[in-house]
Amino acid sequence: MLSAPPKNVVVFRALPPDLLARIESRHRVVCADPRRVEELPRFRAALADAQGLIGSSFRIGAAELDAAPRLEVISSISVGADTYPLAELARRGIVLCHTPGVLTETTADTIFGLVMCTLRRLPELSQLVRAGRWTRNIGEELFGWDVHGKTIGILGFGRIGQALARRAALGFDMPVRYFDRSTAAPPELQGRAECVPLGRLLAEADIVVCTLPLSQGTRHLMNAAAFAAMKPGAVFVNGSRGGIVDEAALVDALDRGTLRAAGLDVFATEPLPLDSPLRTHPKVTPLPHVGSATHETRRKMAELATDNLLRVLAGEPALTAYDLSGVGG
Repeated sequence: MLSAPPKNVVVFRALPPDLLARIESRHRVVCADPRRVEELPRFRAALADAQGLIGSSFRIGAAELDAAPRLEVISSISVGADTYPLAELARRGIVLCHTPGVLTETTADTIFGLVMCTLRRLPELSQLVRAGRWTRNIGEELFGWDVHGKTIGILGFGRIGQALARRAALGFDMPVRYFDRSTAAPPELQGRAECVPLGRLLAEADIVVCTLPLSQGTRHLMNAAAFAAMKPGAVFVNGSRGGIVDEAALVDALDRGTLRAAGLDVFATEPLPLDSPLRTHPKVTPLPHVGSATHETRRKMAELATDNLLRVLAGEPALTAYDLSGVGG
């Protein structure tokens, strides 16, 4: 890596100590988590001189960019970029880095686990035992439904969608339908995964799983009309972004019985508000956005984000820069 004079870096989410030390050995660092009320003033003050930002889970808007006139790079410890103003970054020539690839398999594990938990009602049955209510063999009212052999429909067929399809088709003998305008099935899924129009996917799938990124084109893609088009008694699982779902329409579909159940790792507002009907709905299996939350994967994400930051500040290309070329100004 090229040697370069020290620059000013703001770390806005905690890093492993050794990775923080790597950055501190080359640059001047301010650590300030703006999600903590007591640290927000320090974060805002540090923006004035910041040339690099590294962190995640905080919305950076035009106001923050205005306050950071020297900013060269944002290194996000995430794959999704919906918390950043892409058009503004492109206009200002600020590099945005993210961490694709390193979390693919882990996130696919989580999503398929959520499919299993939702259909087999595993959290509900575990709670039955914990609460001391398992006093006899369970009756049909607590039975779940088979996963193997069911038709799975995957919205989005990028890295995570394909990893999910491999688990479903090769591990559980599930026919796969997927909706993606540009991606062909890889060789191992040829003959096992079929690209179909959205309407056909919704009508044929026993389980509809969302792995799409959030964009203007996908926001509220799953709305009242989409849920009404789903196969009666189907299950919906979302492991991508909450904004893709019209949550009121989802609750209505569950209440009407159009959908059998839903498994959700993501929500429109996170953490999920206490008054959200999704939190306690009997047909919902909710998780606290844990798709990539394993020790190994979060470590890899932080390592990649650190590498990206240091490379850009040294005048080198990032390993995984987010493509801003097609973003409108």
